[in-house]
Amino acid sequence: MNELQHSEQIRQKVWDSFDPEFKTDNQVLGRRTPIGCVALEVTQRCNLDCTLCYLSENSESVKHDIPLEEVFKRVDRIYQDFGANTNVQISGGDPTLRKKEELLEIIRYITKSKMRASINTNGILATREYLIELKEAGLRDIAFHVDVTQERKGFDGKTEIDLDRIRRDYVERARGVGINIIFNTTVCDENIKYIPNIIAFVKENCDVVSFASFQMQADTGRGVKGGRVEDLITFENVTSKLEKGLDAKLSWDTVLIGHPQCHRITNALIADGEVIDLFDDPELIKLVLAADTGTLRVLDGGSAFAFIARTFELMRKNRQLAKALPKYLFRKFKQHWRALLRCRFQVRKLTIFCQNFMDAENLNMERIHHCSFKVATADGAISMCLHNSIRDEFILPETRELSRDEVVARIKAREKAAVIRAVEEKAPLPEDKSEACCSTC
Repeated sequence: MNELQHSEQIRQKVWDSFDPEFKTDNQVLGRRTPIGCVALEVTQRCNLDCTLCYLSENSESVKHDIPLEEVFKRVDRIYQDFGANTNVQISGGDPTLRKKEELLEIIRYITKSKMRASINTNGILATREYLIELKEAGLRDIAFHVDVTQERKGFDGKTEIDLDRIRRDYVERARGVGINIIFNTTVCDENIKYIPNIIAFVKENCDVVSFASFQMQADTGRGVKGGRVEDLITFENVTSKLEKGLDAKLSWDTVLIGHPQCHRITNALIADGEVIDLFDDPELIKLVLAADTGTLRVLDGGSAFAFIARTFELMRKNRQLAKALPKYLFRKFKQHWRALLRCRFQVRKLTIFCQNFMDAENLNMERIHHCSFKVATADGAISMCLHNSIRDEFILPETRELSRDEVVARIKAREKAAVIRAVEEKAPLPEDKSEACCSTC
């Protein structure tokens, strides 16, 4: 079975598993891709202690990183379950705390497996020299997490604007290296009013930064801030502030990635500082999704010529798309011709993503089942929100002596996982064993 056939088989399996109400014309999962991203946690250690950290209270007690052999097994399973060109986000903890040669070897292995390697890091140890080594190993993207929840040592500023000096330093470290740069921001009551400033910085540096991701506050892990202010941290507030910072209206609901309560995403071009909304034609996007069943995604990892050739092939086979695409391009040129001419068509693409993680004690089974952001485990990938809610089930060594409270917590976690798996697999729910315990107690 070749790559395209493998991807088609996986894509169809995901599509078949979806509830009918989510099999919409603008649904990406199961049509163009089987997954948005798979996190590959290579360490539980971190050199920061964020006030909204998703790691557990026990994460720092895990002194030994997962052996390379196990990491490679998980990479193999990711390819088996999701196919070529899957986005594999190496994370933790902070992955740069892993031995450098081991981290480089992990990137090489992902790349050799024909998937896209990225890293999620706070950037403290990511020197320019290190970035060059990561690029040479095959790294495609690096996501720098920078925001006020990190309480960085030696940082005197109190707002996101003050943190721009750190963001600017990271931009200059990465300039010209050839890695796509992403900035991650955890949105909370402290910084939501500064979202316009953050996205304005990203726009200003779009020659280096190609993606901005905003994760809305969730009560999970060891973070001390807890749950969000519900009427403040909302998709509507976040997206409106992003539009304010970009001085442009954007289309947030044109494409659906999994469950509608989980994400908002849009794509734009920046031409001489002017924002061009790429998602303002929902019917065209639906035509593209209908014409292409994942092949463009596989070809994304190849040459630009292959991508363009496949696009023309789709247009040749789909008359509606062949008519709609030139009209769309002409309309865009008519709207933005001055900016396009000023920059001599040297435009930059900017993707903006809003992620709505769930609280650990308030998981929605429907959202878990239609998840687009999963974490690799020894038994396959599971929802990121589920993983964060029962993290100790995956990171604590089985041989460690547990206290009574820990044993009870693990039993409850297993029951929660069993219920969720039952819902996902549409199997009978397990019997209530809330009184169960064991000899350790």
